[in-house]
Amino acid sequence: MITTLINEHLINLDLKATRKEEVFSEMARLLVAQGKVSDEQQFIKDLWAREELDNTGFEEGVALPHAKSAAVSTPAVAIGISRSGIDYGAEDGKPSRLFFMIASPAGGANHHIEVLAELSAKLIEEGFIDALLAAKSPAAALALLLEKREEQAAPAADKGLIIGVTGCPAGIAHTYLAAESLERAAKELGYEVKVETNGSIGVKNSPTAAEIARASAIVVACDKQVDMARFNGKPLIKTGVKAPIKDGKGLIEQALKAPAYVADKDERKSEEKSAGGSSDLYRYLMNGVSHMIPFVVTGGLLIALALAIGGDPTPSGMQIPAGSMWNQILNVGVAAFTLMIPILAGYIAYAIGDRPALAPGFIGGWIANNGSFYGADAGTGFIGAIIAGLLVGYLVRWIATRQYHKMVQPLVPILIAPIVGSLFIAAVFIFIIGAPIADMMTGLNAMLLSMSGGSLVLLGIVLGGMAGFDMGGPVNKVAFLFSVGMIASGQTQFMGAMACAIPAAPLGMSLATVLGRKLGIFDASEIEAGKAAGAMGLVGISEGAIPFAARDPLAVIPANILGSMTAAVMAFLFGITNSVAHGGPIVALLGAVNKPLLALLCMVCGAIVTGVVAVALKKLRVKKTDETALAKAA
Repeated sequence: MITTLINEHLINLDLKATRKEEVFSEMARLLVAQGKVSDEQQFIKDLWAREELDNTGFEEGVALPHAKSAAVSTPAVAIGISRSGIDYGAEDGKPSRLFFMIASPAGGANHHIEVLAELSAKLIEEGFIDALLAAKSPAAALALLLEKREEQAAPAADKGLIIGVTGCPAGIAHTYLAAESLERAAKELGYEVKVETNGSIGVKNSPTAAEIARASAIVVACDKQVDMARFNGKPLIKTGVKAPIKDGKGLIEQALKAPAYVADKDERKSEEKSAGGSSDLYRYLMNGVSHMIPFVVTGGLLIALALAIGGDPTPSGMQIPAGSMWNQILNVGVAAFTLMIPILAGYIAYAIGDRPALAPGFIGGWIANNGSFYGADAGTGFIGAIIAGLLVGYLVRWIATRQYHKMVQPLVPILIAPIVGSLFIAAVFIFIIGAPIADMMTGLNAMLLSMSGGSLVLLGIVLGGMAGFDMGGPVNKVAFLFSVGMIASGQTQFMGAMACAIPAAPLGMSLATVLGRKLGIFDASEIEAGKAAGAMGLVGISEGAIPFAARDPLAVIPANILGSMTAAVMAFLFGITNSVAHGGPIVALLGAVNKPLLALLCMVCGAIVTGVVAVALKKLRVKKTDETALAKAA
């Protein structure tokens, strides 16, 4: 494999450069001359962008400048030697003499990672660097790289298991050098070893729960965020990715003497979901939710601001004068909301299947949220996005892990997996999920019509439950559109109930973050999302509660349903009417509701029920998880 990326023409044993930028230019020209790089200046720019993350100079005079760049046509490694040495900015302060410039395509042709692993093994071989520096010709240097050394018999791996985790910001050079160093050091010390790499091709070689349980120590040498909660209770040392390259043995010996790692509250939240083997699923969902929250907050607050200041109640809903500044702000908010569901699906898929799953995940989320693809009046909302993200992610991961011919392999992550994933998820929604959703919406609407002349309490329970179930999804939309349709026939009490039920979920979850702050059941991002949810609830935007429901549906959705039911039943009993197709306190304050004070009371009661039930259910789940953990530890 190494011969496909390195050849004699990519080796310069006498660089003329005297400065770091000159090294980049001189070696980049080697890659251009061999047709490996199409745009020298763009590639050099990408090299410097990587250097801004962390200097790629190592000890012993070695430097590994590298970049993933759109300017790279074919993955390659250029080798250069400076006889006088270059001030490269290495950590040890000594000049750098040996340079390996790694050029990686931006699109994801990842077989160069295998070559990097071979190169990493060479660099830590005793005497290899000195031998390469002494090479008299490119052919001799290449022969040293290709030389296979007989492995000395390592001590029996009977002392236990060492688990390592490595990762650098770019996920190319340091990640695999550190992994190779840890593996070699552990074997020399007589330990079995398993190293997880968080590289440019995703997370590979992750330890299982059983392997973590029997590990003697954990070494996390990572400059990027990784899941730490899984190592709770194990001897652990955490350091930068360069540390094992310098002294792998010393790092392992420190880890063996280190105290047991204690995960903080936020990290334990992911571990709480591990009962029944669902920790990975929770992590995938959280990746989607964390990327979705900025879109929810930005879109929701902009829409709320536009409606609160520039909106007027009309029979067709809150309207902002066309062409006004507030209408433009509303449009920006709507754009953010439109992207919210595809973002959720896309990043759930990305967490499972890495970059090849991103595009089909976005596409699946867009189709899921647009009922016109499958003949429904509304999309599937956040529930459909979760389904789309999971299906795409697992499919693409399966596709990417198959064995392919070497001519086909580079096309898998950039062409085959994205196209197959996109067509698959489109077919699932259009031909399988879509028809049942459309039929469900028709059936729910017929059910509401049949109940419209019956018990107000029962109707309030059904209408409110539908409003709180999926917060802008198909069930919510059926209840809303039914109520809007009844306005035209002069029956405004249905919209009155909806106006009170709509804000119960976002206002309730905002209240829940206040009530639950001291209980440790909400993390910092949820608390911030709670503030935005409160603002959205004031202007009748139920989507403010979606991040909470997507993160913990078993606690949040029942709370939202109960709160919305409470508000709707009270509204029917009090005779609340609403003549505009909108909800929330704003319609009461602007005079669209016949009994504004009673309407506000209904909303407040619904929000309180939602908040209290959500806190109680989340606290109960945390307590149950803690008891389970204690029972396992006993």
